[in-house]
Amino acid sequence: MRIRIKFRKNGVMRFIGHLDIMRYFQKAMRRADIDIAYSEGFSPHQIMSFAAPLGVGVTSDGEYFDIEANSTSSSEESIRALNQTMAEGMEVVSYVALREGAKKAMTAVAAADYIVYFRKQEDFTQPEIREMIQTYYSDRDKIEIVKQSKKSERVVDLKPLIYGFDPYEDMSPSVNVLSELGYRKGFFLRLCTGSTDNIKPELVLQDFYAYFGKNYDPFNLQIHRLEVYERTEDGLSPLYMAGDEIR
Repeated sequence: MRIRIKFRKNGVMRFIGHLDIMRYFQKAMRRADIDIAYSEGFSPHQIMSFAAPLGVGVTSDGEYFDIEANSTSSSEESIRALNQTMAEGMEVVSYVALREGAKKAMTAVAAADYIVYFRKQEDFTQPEIREMIQTYYSDRDKIEIVKQSKKSERVVDLKPLIYGFDPYEDMSPSVNVLSELGYRKGFFLRLCTGSTDNIKPELVLQDFYAYFGKNYDPFNLQIHRLEVYERTEDGLSPLYMAGDEIR
């Protein structure tokens, strides 16, 4: 049985890297008595795969990973058991059985929503942000940048890879990371995400600031991922929608 788990990552846990998060959940599976399946061979390991890894320092309400389970309790019981093992800043919010034919989390990812908000001081007012987004994104046919990797560099047009770019103001009750920090302003981004074209908010905002000759200070901006999507016949759908609650 294939299970998809959604979790939140906030607070000090945002400084824990992806490999350590994988090890964290391997231990959590054992402590919560989840009947996870193991691979065969001389060095068996839990069958577990994560969707788009989160960068260090980024908080999230929409992280996903899939597991293979030999058997399982209900979604409610499994969520409760896992959350009893969670450290502060981690919370499991969904546990669903994937339908037949559903893609793996790591290959299904097509897009992600982000809020990027000012931490110390506002770089721009909301009217300025709205006008600048219009100039930078809406009024241009292309947004070409040089994207560098470890081995090469290439020119990339960001325009078709940015699915949404708007000012962000106020906060939704679901964005729990903001609730302790009060009123925030910044940017909302929906970006192409996946193994082929993976665009990070930092890349877009670095070019955005440079376009207007402004200083980009990453320490004044907090990135928060809201949700991760796959592409379906009906458009973009949150990854948890590929499964059904277990009763």
